Amino acid sequence: MEPLYKPQGVEERWQRTWEEEGLYEADPDSSRESFAIAHPPPNVTGDLHLGHALQLSLADTIVRTRRMQGFNVLFQPGYDHAGISTQNAVEKHLASEGKTRHDLGREAFEARVWEWLHEYGGKIMIQFRRIGASLDYRRERFTMDDDYVRAVMHFFVHLWRRGWIYRANRIVNWCTFHRTSLSDLEVAHEDVDDALTYVRYPFADGDGHVTIATARPATILADVAVAVHPEDERYREAVGREVVVPFVGRRVPVIADERVERGFGSGSLKVTPGHDPLDYEIGRDHGLPELTVIGLDGRMNEWAGELAGLSQAEAEERVLAWLKEHDQLEKRESHRHTVALCDRCKTRIEPLISLQWWCAMDELKRPALEALRSGRVRFHPESQHRFAIDSLENAPDWNISRQIWWGHQLPLWECPDGHVTVTEPEPEPESCGVCGSRELTRSTDVLDTWFSSALWPFATLGWPDDTPDLRAFYPGDMNTTARDIIRLWENRMIFAGLEVMGDVPFKDVVIHSLVHAPSGGRMSKSLGTGMNPIAQIDAHGADATRYGLMKMASSQDVSFSEGAIEEGRKLANKLWNVSRLILQASEGAVPDERPATLEEHWILARLSSTQRAYEQHLEAFDFSHLVVDLYRLTFDDFCDWYAEAVKQRLYDGDADARATALAALERLLKLLHPAMPHVTEEIWSYLPARDSRLIVAPWPEVGDETRAAVLDAVKEAAAIFRRSGVLPRLEVEEQRIFDAVVKPERAKANGSADAELTRLRSEVERGERMLANERFVANAKPEVVEVEREKLARYRRELDALERV
Repeated sequence: MEPLYKPQGVEERWQRTWEEEGLYEADPDSSRESFAIAHPPPNVTGDLHLGHALQLSLADTIVRTRRMQGFNVLFQPGYDHAGISTQNAVEKHLASEGKTRHDLGREAFEARVWEWLHEYGGKIMIQFRRIGASLDYRRERFTMDDDYVRAVMHFFVHLWRRGWIYRANRIVNWCTFHRTSLSDLEVAHEDVDDALTYVRYPFADGDGHVTIATARPATILADVAVAVHPEDERYREAVGREVVVPFVGRRVPVIADERVERGFGSGSLKVTPGHDPLDYEIGRDHGLPELTVIGLDGRMNEWAGELAGLSQAEAEERVLAWLKEHDQLEKRESHRHTVALCDRCKTRIEPLISLQWWCAMDELKRPALEALRSGRVRFHPESQHRFAIDSLENAPDWNISRQIWWGHQLPLWECPDGHVTVTEPEPEPESCGVCGSRELTRSTDVLDTWFSSALWPFATLGWPDDTPDLRAFYPGDMNTTARDIIRLWENRMIFAGLEVMGDVPFKDVVIHSLVHAPSGGRMSKSLGTGMNPIAQIDAHGADATRYGLMKMASSQDVSFSEGAIEEGRKLANKLWNVSRLILQASEGAVPDERPATLEEHWILARLSSTQRAYEQHLEAFDFSHLVVDLYRLTFDDFCDWYAEAVKQRLYDGDADARATALAALERLLKLLHPAMPHVTEEIWSYLPARDSRLIVAPWPEVGDETRAAVLDAVKEAAAIFRRSGVLPRLEVEEQRIFDAVVKPERAKANGSADAELTRLRSEVERGERMLANERFVANAKPEVVEVEREKLARYRRELDALERV
């Protein structure tokens, strides 16, 4: 072994070796119990970001543990075509050439996307290998593969035949740049400074007026009512009367609705169903007309009369001038509020009523809700499980159509009479299914990206065909993701799986924390706060990066800390150094547990107790405590205590000590491997009598844990001595270990036992008082309370040890 561990080269070599030797491969014909994770498919043109790296670190730690435990593991990789995201990237590329997609036409543009993907896409799988993800890469799938497209078309036709797909005019998020509806996930939100304009709407009978406040004067032209809260005394007499809409002179009713915010603006609301989601809901409930004066390009349309063709800003100027001229502009004031932007182009979203295709959700979501409520699928932590249920309970009908060119084109054909024919596109229909017309035109819309993503757990296994893979690996076991796509992806996979497979796609969903920039707030390339995990891997190694990310993982969002990754690097180096010591001092020995002394019984017991804790943490998806326990086991117990205590016996050629040390190291490597696979596999290769690679070595049986605490007295004595110079009294065997590890002859032992006793009694009293405070125990974070309990127990043990002096 080299004197220093250098991850560069070692990690790439083991990734190549594991893959070439087929150790990542899942076998559908195996008799072993399966364990399957269909990993969330990243965008085909994406880069590995911290979210990917954290997600992979968590999932791969579970996967590697299950593989060692004997499961037939499928860790499914692949990409998502990413609809508007990919189209936006290619359109930017075209813009650099002075072209638009319309210059090319749809067919040529799609060909250009494929060319672009072949040139730039796919690099993320290389980056996945860099983090050490043991995916079955030969099974790589893409949501635009021919077989996957067939699955998407089959699912659409299935839903159509169930009567759940229909076309209707409803309000959507409309991007005027991309000219398409967007899902909520494709919408960003940003605080902006606007003006709030107070406008007088005179009563039609000429007696007084109602004042409304609006941030969008140009939409006044589409007003169809004024709404007030039914309990607002200011407007009690106004309800039921009519007001005249400025500029257009339209008479509209004053209505009462509980959704009006009495405290905002003047407390009365101009109702514009064609241009505001809340107004749309109010309008539908009150049977109001739906006028639209802004077109798909964001400019005023023909229904805007004399303002047609103007930009909204130009139209606003004209409206404001009219209001001033007619003394109906009451005042304007600064107004900071949140607006929706297209996440890709940053164009302000226009809420528009648009004719779209929808999927009815009432029946489709019912089995998924039952699965969530009964716990057949469980989100972790519990707060996210409640959110998953709430979001599905309140899920509206799903807008599944998009007006872009890159994606799965809807399998819908229309004849000149407006009849719709729906069928799988191979072969395309020759005539209308209603009237027999042979003049058919296919819809130019494509499906929402999440429509195809919903099929990921089973379409990757060959569905709709009945395949060996599908029989072996569906249903899967778990999924990992961030909370922002629970309703957009996780819930949809659940109801899609139940609908076509008759079973849930997984049992557990781990919602991991979001890692924020070190200075706080979201990570953003544009803001200069993005963090590239590949840079961390280059600097510290994949194992250190995985360790650091998992230490940061919890149910709470955290700020990125390079210190956690540095701690992982130190752990890898410490493990390398102690392994090198044991291997060099035990040359010729074979691993065999033959404990003869206190420290040997103790380290084997500590390995077992940590293994049990590891398995409990894994079942609870508590990765932070999992890696912290591994760190303490390696650094404190194995290196600082056991190795120091046994080192001389190894040098003296003690056969039992050498065999036991190799066996203990073997156990330690197995426990560390899932979290830190590369350094452990490299060390494993130096151990004698290896029957297999560590990645597929059998997970150890939990041994005897009864002596896990036998060295506590020595450790407490060491803590007291190092802090105060006081030498506590120990048993003979304990004193031997104390002397070997602490080496008291190197320090001046002149501490005051009385002073240390006073300090410890004070700490015990403080801890008891704190933990007796019911308010503290009830309100403090559980981990804070647990730390205080551990400190109190330690102070009591040290006090007991010192009182024996």
